[in-house]
Amino acid sequence: MTSAQQQDLVLIDVSANSVAVLTLNRPAALNALTTELVVAISDALGQLAGRADTRVVVLTGSGDRAFCAGADLKQRDGMSDEEWAAQHALFEATFDRLRSFEKPVVAVVNGVAAGGGLELAMSCDFIVASETARFGQPEASRGIMPGLGGSQLLPRLVPHGLAAELLLTGRLIDAGEAQRAGLVTHVYPPDELLPSAISLAEAIAANSPMAVGQIRRALRAGRGKPLDEALQIELDCYRETVTHPDRREGVRAFNEGRTPKFADPE
Repeated sequence: MTSAQQQDLVLIDVSANSVAVLTLNRPAALNALTTELVVAISDALGQLAGRADTRVVVLTGSGDRAFCAGADLKQRDGMSDEEWAAQHALFEATFDRLRSFEKPVVAVVNGVAAGGGLELAMSCDFIVASETARFGQPEASRGIMPGLGGSQLLPRLVPHGLAAELLLTGRLIDAGEAQRAGLVTHVYPPDELLPSAISLAEAIAANSPMAVGQIRRALRAGRGKPLDEALQIELDCYRETVTHPDRREGVRAFNEGRTPKFADPE
């Protein structure tokens, strides 16, 4: 596959408001994850990491049927154990890159997010969804289990019992149930989904990149820690913001009754 063909698998659109929309572009295959698509996702993240004009990334899927239906089982059909393991190592590296990405990523689920597709969404900072979205981890029905974070991320986002049920049965839930359970923060009509998600991303992008980065650091590092350890992590992150120029600009702008002008991170 040529580099141009690989780029076509992931579309990148950077707006004037420091938001990049990254779109998985295999709609005929429900944006299922192939080796080539996962390489393209990793490459796109690498491109966006170095762009000063991008502060927030919105991740979605092409078409209205799927965000991502998980791993492409047609490509996996007939793979040897060694080939499967090699592909999965690539998947692991890309998902790790997404979870540790330097900038906030909002998952915009416009249809089904199943298996690796749900794991992809849960690897982002938070999820917004279309009213037509569905979520689940059906791996057990295929004789396998989640291997990209599903068994660990899902119980951190929804009640443990519901996570166990979804993982063990493979049942998919709709957007309303996902929102009530805490997996999804907002549900929108399909035609309002992407514009609404971009508005949320723009609100994040308007804030101090330094403060946003330290908040993300505190959220991730403090998860699962005892409260006293988590509070110390928060204080460490807080102190980083106090000595930064963004803090002085934010306070000055407030007192002058104007919108702060935060510099892009170097």
